[in-house]
Amino acid sequence: MNDSTTPLFLGLVSNQTAFIAGIVVFLVMGLLAFRRGKQTRRIEFTAIGLALMMFPLAVSQAWLLWSIGAALLVLLAVRWK
Repeated sequence: MNDSTTPLFLGLVSNQTAFIAGIVVFLVMGLLAFRRGKQTRRIEFTAIGLALMMFPLAVSQAWLLWSIGAALLVLLAVRWK
């Protein structure tokens, strides 16, 4: 197999790319949840939104970022009505 054609060599699926993509995804979802919480005056949406926006600052590994983010999004989906 030629290594120059693999996605990892091209930089499309590297750990850094997954980390940056996770930051963007969770920042946008956190902002949406935060705004929904402010509009409906529901503190759980506001808190989950803040958590989604701020936790990437404390995490240094991509797998941990996506695990915590997915758990917070599941919690948000359960609370969303």
